[in-house]
Amino acid sequence: MTLTSHNAPEAVHIGDSDLPFVEIGGGNKMRVLQVKEKEGLWIVENIFMAGFDVQKHRHSGPVWGYTTSGAWKYKEYDYVNRAGSFLYEPAGSIHTLECIEDNTRVWFHMYGVNLNLDDDGNVESVTDGAGSLQAYLALCEMQGFGIPQVITD
Repeated sequence: MTLTSHNAPEAVHIGDSDLPFVEIGGGNKMRVLQVKEKEGLWIVENIFMAGFDVQKHRHSGPVWGYTTSGAWKYKEYDYVNRAGSFLYEPAGSIHTLECIEDNTRVWFHMYGVNLNLDDDGNVESVTDGAGSLQAYLALCEMQGFGIPQVITD
């Protein structure tokens, strides 16, 4: 029995320069690599500057993070994520991201949504893959990059 097929799906390659990083404010750049809205999957890469914080949030699904440069942490924990660090966040985890070095680059693979919380733990807003993709594409156009080919299925 042969395992190759002429009908097999092809791999999709995205080069480093194929998807631009856009400025989203406050010392944060982002690019969206893939969104599978029906699955709740969204994969983004961020470049953070020292002092940048992400609002306290709760994940409705699991998250995997990989740091390729710089350093960041969660205010609620003592460990620091540095280049080469891998982080798994189970569904339901709550934390506040804090960047501690300039040009910190992190790749996040997420399922579900981020429930952004106020100081009392109430949901203030929701961030998901579809909304992140929509914002990314709009920022790409506004910043002169055109519409990049993000993987969406």
